Amino acid sequence: MSTDFSIRPVGIPAPVQIVTTSNSAANDAVQTDLPVSQTVAASDASAPVRNDLPNKNENISRQVVFDQAAASFVFQVVNDKTDAVVNQFPDEAMLRRRAYFHAEDMKSKPSRPLNTDLSA
Repeated sequence: MSTDFSIRPVGIPAPVQIVTTSNSAANDAVQTDLPVSQTVAASDASAPVRNDLPNKNENISRQVVFDQAAASFVFQVVNDKTDAVVNQFPDEAMLRRRAYFHAEDMKSKPSRPLNTDLSA
């Protein structure tokens, strides 16, 4: 085994493709060596981002429910007209899994009477 260590370039360097954007923030950004598919451009400051729901979903409400079997909170989006759950987190499969493991944990814990003797 050799004791010398050197790094040698292999082949010729690949040319870097320069991407032009119409966004002034992206044009003023520092150029990187990443390929175009891995780059992230700055968002256009003139177009504000809105996170509210579209107007067609005005008949929905949000609620939080505590599932005692799973011992966890459930966040739900409910249709006010039909009282149907539109979306929820965690989903039903996750709640069943949590309920199962919670029941297993409760079975594995020995039930001991509470020690009220303070002299010990």
